[in-house]
Amino acid sequence: MGKISLSIGFTLGAVATVLLALAVWLTVVYTGAYNVAATDKHVDLVRWALDTTMHRSVTRRAGEIQEPERVSKAVIAAGAETYATTCAHCHGAPGTERESWAANMRPEPPELVKAAAEWDPREVFWIVKHGIKMSGMPAFGPEHDDEALWGIAAFVKQLPGMTAAEYEAATGAAQHGQ
Repeated sequence: MGKISLSIGFTLGAVATVLLALAVWLTVVYTGAYNVAATDKHVDLVRWALDTTMHRSVTRRAGEIQEPERVSKAVIAAGAETYATTCAHCHGAPGTERESWAANMRPEPPELVKAAAEWDPREVFWIVKHGIKMSGMPAFGPEHDDEALWGIAAFVKQLPGMTAAEYEAATGAAQHGQ
């Protein structure tokens, strides 16, 4: 009889805990208690949850992508042009700071000169193709074919260690509107 009472008590306690957590979550959602202003940085727990979810989601989905054996220099050059005209505003570039307003985005876009080293090429491709919800990172897949997306991804993977002069040489025409 004691084991049954303990089992029922444990089950009721677990159910009560879940219901309480659900009530707190719904209260936060429906009262607007969480400040969604981009001028207010996420609390550490929320930032960690969003960042971890994003990284694990990308890793899981990119794992099945077949990386091409080779991306031609011409395709990478086109990727460099796309990066200079559409990505550097938020992510910066070697020798070039990102636009000041990008620091006010939540989550803040990573500086790819550093952060690209942390990602596998398939993960960069997946991010470029599909974008990231609620981050300001758009999906380029609907307007670009996979070859063009691999060009962007291959160029992004070159950013860590690239000098400002190398970046200028790779993107000079695009940066100057030529």
